[in-house]
Amino acid sequence: MTRAARRFAFRFDPAFRPALALVGVRPATAWLDVDGVELVVRFGPWRLRTARGNVVGVTRTGPYRWWRGIGVRLSLADAGVTFASSTAGGLCLRFAEPVPALLPGGWLRHPGVTVTVAEPDALARALAASHGD
Repeated sequence: MTRAARRFAFRFDPAFRPALALVGVRPATAWLDVDGVELVVRFGPWRLRTARGNVVGVTRTGPYRWWRGIGVRLSLADAGVTFASSTAGGLCLRFAEPVPALLPGGWLRHPGVTVTVAEPDALARALAASHGD
């Protein structure tokens, strides 16, 4: 498998850029890299890293209401994490083994992550291609 990563930028709704910048989330600090070995998400000060093979599902989601979709969110329903900078929609990535992202120490683990990348269809294709599907 190749180690050449493909980087996906987050989509930023102009209305939410100032508030997100206050917590360190800007276009320069929000991206997702994927290759045949691993998936890495950076959303300002938050990071999620997992083996590419741990991604077992990809679902298109949204659009979202701003109060439920902008910023960093923990789902009380399933403990999934959301990194969102747009209400337009995104992708929910499901993991075979939950991974840490929100809190230091790794004791809080998430079974999935929702991301609002600018090119969700391209990310879905890249995940399928890097998995050999």
